[in-house]
Amino acid sequence: MNETKSPTGSYYERHIFFCLNERKHGEECCARHKAQEGFDRCKSLVKEAGLSGPGQVRVNKAGCLDRCAAGPVAVVYPEGVWYTFVDAQDIDDIVESHLKHGKVVERLLVPPEMGR
Repeated sequence: MNETKSPTGSYYERHIFFCLNERKHGEECCARHKAQEGFDRCKSLVKEAGLSGPGQVRVNKAGCLDRCAAGPVAVVYPEGVWYTFVDAQDIDDIVESHLKHGKVVERLLVPPEMGR
């Protein structure tokens, strides 16, 4: 079997993980800020652009990523770039700039000190 690998030698060139965690009792969480919509849009755009699959991009759901104060959040690996997003345009920009061309979307970066 011939497996496609990224130039970095990993199975996927990039992974983007979306926190979809939902907390009980009114606590802040990404699920309350339309994280699922962001995930669904990203997955759809990546597939439509032909970016999904081995050697390319994988869009994944995640539980709590412990950056609740910045929610909703997503993180792109292997770069370890943390994003926040509020609407479809933000997701479009992440896909077009970072996932397609490897350029960080500066305006959507989560400040490094922002945690839970």
